[in-house]
Amino acid sequence: MAGALDGIRIVDLTTVILGPWATQTLGDMGADVIKIETHGGDTTRNTGPRVNDGMGSLFMAANRNKRSIVLDLTQQSGRDALFRIVGTADVFLHNMRPKVSDKLGMGYENFAEAFPDLIYCATFGFRSDGPMANNPAYDDIIQAACGIADLQTVTSDQPRYVPTVLADKTTSFNVVSAILAGLLSRERGGGGQAIEVPMFESLVDFVMVEHLFGANFEPPIDKMGYSRILNTQRKPYATLDGYLAVLPYTDDNWKSLFRIAGRDDLIDDPRFVDLSTRTKNSEAIYGILADIVATKTSAEWQVELNAANVPVQTVNSIESLLEDEQLLATGFWRVEDHPTEGKVRMTDPPVSFSKTPSTVRRMQPNLGEHSAEILAEAGYSASEIEDLMTANVSRQYS
Repeated sequence: MAGALDGIRIVDLTTVILGPWATQTLGDMGADVIKIETHGGDTTRNTGPRVNDGMGSLFMAANRNKRSIVLDLTQQSGRDALFRIVGTADVFLHNMRPKVSDKLGMGYENFAEAFPDLIYCATFGFRSDGPMANNPAYDDIIQAACGIADLQTVTSDQPRYVPTVLADKTTSFNVVSAILAGLLSRERGGGGQAIEVPMFESLVDFVMVEHLFGANFEPPIDKMGYSRILNTQRKPYATLDGYLAVLPYTDDNWKSLFRIAGRDDLIDDPRFVDLSTRTKNSEAIYGILADIVATKTSAEWQVELNAANVPVQTVNSIESLLEDEQLLATGFWRVEDHPTEGKVRMTDPPVSFSKTPSTVRRMQPNLGEHSAEILAEAGYSASEIEDLMTANVSRQYS
């Protein structure tokens, strides 16, 4: 069965995680993704353990369902080739800062007249109309800028980064949704357009969903920061033999927990009778919760809390996720045969479609594996392709 984006072609001029993970998601949905790379390739190609050079673990995690072509965009003939390839596509995505894309002649205005139906998406650190438009931006930079690093001071002695590339991956979701919205608008007759997805503003929006709090109103009617989240006692709780995530949330959840724990005295405590009062007294109630959870084993709590429909979950490590019962039962972990890398593990596309399923159709490409094929599709003759290879504008993997 064809995927939801079957027939859509995306030209992907991005590196690292943000852009590549977004286009992998779109590729999983059926899009034909053409990955444009320099002669050195995406920087993640040699990041992490690998069987062969150029096929590092980080690259493997974000680049399935793609074809790779090498183009030297510092040469005019390389930029000409990119222009012709974009002419065969529905979407062009890049992560160059505005001054870089302008210098290379890759701004939206360079494509709009020739390709009025093109969805042109640029993703970079900061909105292009602000003073930081051309500042370099990586995940750590954005975690610091958007307040996430400072939020860690709730449970740490200093600002710290969350140990995952949170800014890249969160912005990646925005790229996917923006491109899909652009394609829908075009389908409804709106034509092509330029889309800009900045990391900083995306992450500030992400953080402020709960933490704008009192400043949702002007003038502010309370301090900023959602107190239930900014709580030193909000953490996995120690049991007699391990740790559990325990999150009674509704009024009934808390009443059930108090009864199971033999703390009926807390059911009508005015500090904890509803969500509003519990939020105001979150430090106190989570401190009590920590004491309660410490009285039984993890298994005992899971049996009793699951029976009472109180949310509870084991604390997985990244290693234990490979053996997680839910993930194994749903076939989430896939082991596939790669033509050059042997057996490789990957996640299954997490979103399910009843009629247009996401699939893994292509393994991660070697650098320049499809250069000649893609150039031919853009209208280049065999002799012209050979000339581009000879001039080192492109390269064919062998």
